[in-house]
Amino acid sequence: MIRVFLLSIFLWMTFVGNAQQSTASKNVSTFSIEAPQLTTTKKIWIYLPENYSVSAKKNYSVIYMQDAQNLFDAKTSYVGEWNVDEKLDSLKAQVIVVGIEHGNDKRIDELTPYKNEKYGGGNADNYVDFIVKTLKPYIDKNYRTKPKAKNTIIIGSSLGGLVSYYAALKYPDVFGKVGAFSPSFWFSNEIYTLTEQAPKIKTKIYFLCGDKESDDMVKDMTKMEHLLDTKRCYCLHLTKSKIVKDGEHNEKLWRDGFVKAVLWLGY
Repeated sequence: MIRVFLLSIFLWMTFVGNAQQSTASKNVSTFSIEAPQLTTTKKIWIYLPENYSVSAKKNYSVIYMQDAQNLFDAKTSYVGEWNVDEKLDSLKAQVIVVGIEHGNDKRIDELTPYKNEKYGGGNADNYVDFIVKTLKPYIDKNYRTKPKAKNTIIIGSSLGGLVSYYAALKYPDVFGKVGAFSPSFWFSNEIYTLTEQAPKIKTKIYFLCGDKESDDMVKDMTKMEHLLDTKRCYCLHLTKSKIVKDGEHNEKLWRDGFVKAVLWLGY
């Protein structure tokens, strides 16, 4: 099921309902930015809290999220949006969200740090470098942000969960908090090796998956959680793992788990 999801998501543009009206809130806007690391232009969706324009001296933490097409708008989503804007509005959350659109047929390449014998991939270093070296500096320059790692969160699901976790290991001085939803650790065992070889990991990490995603999802996520426990004291409570009963590999699982993850990670 997960493999089919990965291979089909980039085709959603061919059949998504163009007649459907946008569901994005007035607090969401978009812009395009050159991504030299990827030799392309990226469309970025940005959510600003409701009081952003009237609180001229207030700075905000930032959440960087993958697969922006699925976060705010049913019109552009693959099989349903996450309702990120409505959920944060209801919380009156004082946080900025930066959503990065995936690269359609390049999605697997962009969101995987290692090659898979069957699916290819392995261009995540350039994707993560784009976020860290191009996108984040632009956001910090043009919006009122709190740029430190403790105020910078990265979240994604499936391959987006994998690359979000990887980004935090590669740039622990940039990303202090991670939401890894249904992370595709199956894509390559090298992600476990990287975790084993990493210096002391101080990142705060929220794992989420469903028990009906695949035969290996819960096992793989639990394995990573236990591996992290060898890198730091469990008493620090830097890792939380949520396994949803009857949860499947889809937007509903991630949408329903988003608020609890953000509240636990803190902003």
